Amino acid sequence: MRESQIKLPRYSILSDEETKSLISLAQKGDAAAREKLVNGNLRLVYSVAQRFVNRGREMEDLFQVGAIGLLKAIENFNAGFGVCFSTYAVPMIMGEIRRYIRDDDLISISRSLKENAALVKTRREQLQKEQGREPTVRQLAESLGLPLESVVAALESSQTPASIHDVVYQDDGEPIYLLDHLCAGDEYDAGKVTDSLFLDDLLRKIPTRLRQVVELRYLDDKTQAEVAAVMGVSQVQVSRLEKRAFVCLRRLSSEEA
Repeated sequence: MRESQIKLPRYSILSDEETKSLISLAQKGDAAAREKLVNGNLRLVYSVAQRFVNRGREMEDLFQVGAIGLLKAIENFNAGFGVCFSTYAVPMIMGEIRRYIRDDDLISISRSLKENAALVKTRREQLQKEQGREPTVRQLAESLGLPLESVVAALESSQTPASIHDVVYQDDGEPIYLLDHLCAGDEYDAGKVTDSLFLDDLLRKIPTRLRQVVELRYLDDKTQAEVAAVMGVSQVQVSRLEKRAFVCLRRLSSEEA
């Protein structure tokens, strides 16, 4: 189904205060409040779903799955998170769509890819113990006698989605969660929210190496260990690069505010 075939009804935009009030009622079982919240955020679901249309899925299916993510966001939102609802809802919607695509893809993963994924996982753990650090993709390929692209495909097939509650950095103080870096805003604007979350403009302004870490971790859903393998560095170095990247992004965000 083409994007143009989904016709969204025109619902009024909800203010931040109205949204919070409706969420409170919806979480207490008010069906009318929940329906109004869903209707008021359909454009947000559509905007997020559009980012996945090039992955061989029908827009209608992506939109319906995204709506499930929206309902979960309504059920789990807490004003104590310190972000507006739309900012919180976007990663929930994205996560639901990604799980749908990933689960659907599992059906078509070839036996050889599954076997390679198991081999790579085992050898990776062995090399990590032997070397005391994360092996590079090239080291894995050479030790297994596999083409480099086969190892990359094996790693990709076993990646897991990032959670907004993932700890992105922890030193001696309080842990820093991915949610802490999501931009909060008072106005509801689906395009601005998704653009803000992806940080497209800001990412282009930080050093290439820092941008690569952020894109691999939060746009490609890779774990720190997987990023380390791709970049040929240790997991500790990835953690440090993440911290530097977020410092740069926060500074740039403040300058443009």
